Parts: sequence; structure tokens; C-alpha cells
Amino acid sequence: METIQQLHNNIKEATEYIKSQIDFRPEIGIILGTGLGSLVDGIELAGTVEYENIPHFPTSTVESHAGRLLFGTLRGKKVICMQGRFHFYEGYSFKQIVFPVWVMKELGMKTLIASNAAGGLNPNFKAGDIMLIKDHINFFPGSPLIGPNDNNMGPRFPDMYEVYNKEFLGLARETALKQNLHIQEGVYIGLTGPCLETAAEYRMFRILGGDAVGMSTVPEVIAAHHQGNKVLAFSIITDMGLPDNMHPCSIEEVIKIAGEAEPKLRELIARCVEGM
Repeated sequence: METIQQLHNNIKEATEYIKSQIDFRPEIGIILGTGLGSLVDGIELAGTVEYENIPHFPTSTVESHAGRLLFGTLRGKKVICMQGRFHFYEGYSFKQIVFPVWVMKELGMKTLIASNAAGGLNPNFKAGDIMLIKDHINFFPGSPLIGPNDNNMGPRFPDMYEVYNKEFLGLARETALKQNLHIQEGVYIGLTGPCLETAAEYRMFRILGGDAVGMSTVPEVIAAHHQGNKVLAFSIITDMGLPDNMHPCSIEEVIKIAGEAEPKLRELIARCVEGM
């Protein structure tokens, strides 16, 4: 098991390398999910750093995940953007999955905005909807916080009250209203993947209180909350998991739907950043 000192050394080495490539202190971190890579189009770029060059960084293996950090200004705020994230189903540990979140904190991040593509469970949703995540259920077989805890990073037993910042939830609702954009709200369930769910599983997750299911976000949010970051998160509903109305779904379809809904989410995130 990696010791706290080893983890600190790895975070320090990654941070120092990034700082050697670009002199930039971001306030807001943004994680882009499947099919959402062009959300960066509105960012005035100051520079990029490839994941493969950063010490101890995992590398993206998933289609539509570019694998680079982007630094720049979005609506007057300094941001760092992960164009591509890491998943448990790729074989990474939870600590590897959230390693970039720890590094972004060291670089100056105070707020994390996460996005993902998700399957809808709520029958009031439809493919192409944007869902504001108001809470989550961790259905992953673990947590990035398992193991020795460094109290300088966060508490041993973090309170999960208001993981998704209430002020930012209000900001997102108000921003969407001004944008004349109808958004859904709901509970996101994080699952391992990579296979999609059976009809029986969709039915179970709906009974448990889920509105959408996906294969990411929860580990990063836990790590960000643990280290004191405020969190705002969105899902694009790319397909519907209605157990009595199932149909085949492919990754190509997910990426297509995410791409079609992306301009709306891009503008919503940009306006939220402006209002932070």
C-alpha cells in the first residue's frame, strides 16, 4: 500500500512538472466526460500539458477522452480543464482515478465542476436532457479515501453533508432559467461498468432513488469534497434505462447524443463560472 509520504511525493512531482511547463494558478477545475471534449471551445487557452508527460499521471484509454490538461480563462476566471478522465473499469485504482483532483488542488483549485454522460432512470427524463446532480449514491466497490489519512489533506471521516454545494445548485438553476434552458435535477448513481445495466438492475437502481447512472464522477467528487473544494456537477442523459422499454445502446450513440447536447451544457457551465 502506498504511504502518505509516497503519495505526497508523487503529487509534488506532478505539480512541479506542470508548473515547469506553465506559470498559471487556476481557481476552478473542470472535468470533461464522455463526448464532452469540445466544452473547452470557450476557454481562452494559456497552455496545455499532455497527461503522458506528467509524472505519476494515468493515461486515458477511452474513446473521446483526449488526455490533456488545459489552462486558460473562461468568462474572466482562471480554469484548469481535464480533457479526459480515468475510470475504475480501465483497471485504475481509486487513488489513481482521483490523483488529478489532488494535483489540481495543489495548483490552486478551489472549486470543481464535473460533467459526465449518464443513463437516465427517471421516466420524466429523455435522451439529450441535462441533469444537475444534487446528490449521489456510491455503488463503486470502494473509495479513494480508503487507507492512511493525512489530516492536512482532509478529515479521516468527512461529513458528506452538502457534497454538491447548495449555493452553486442555486446558481445553476438561476443560470439555466436566464438561459431559457430546461434542466432536470436528480441523484446520480456511480457504477463500475464497463457493461451497461440489465433491465432488472435499472429497476433496482430506480427503487433505490437514482435518477441517472454512470461510470465516473463519484470518486472525484469524494476526493474534492474531502480536500475542501466546492463541487458542482452535471450529467448529459444520453440514453434511457427504462426496464419496460429497453433497446440496444452503443458507445457511438452515447457520444452522438452527448455531442448534440454539449453546446447547451457548455454555455450553462460558462455562465455558472462567470457567476462564481
